[in-house]
Amino acid sequence: MVIAALVYRTIFAVVGCYITAASAPRRAMLHAMILGAIGVVLTIVGVFASIHLDLGPTWYAVSLVVISLPCAWLGGKFYVARSGHV
Repeated sequence: MVIAALVYRTIFAVVGCYITAASAPRRAMLHAMILGAIGVVLTIVGVFASIHLDLGPTWYAVSLVVISLPCAWLGGKFYVARSGHV
């Protein structure tokens, strides 16, 4: 179940960053990466909450931190490759 949650979170993160890049008036990749950085900060908070409150496996929370920026980069790259905008 946790792996399935990690997969759908990855998909949603990539799609969300794609939409962010598409919504950006210019510098689409920068906007996607800023969203990824926000995701890193929020998931780090989630790591501490999951450790102290025993909300689930710690590796899941840590993996969300690890995938935040790569998902942002991938979503931005998909948009840039598809549209030709930078």
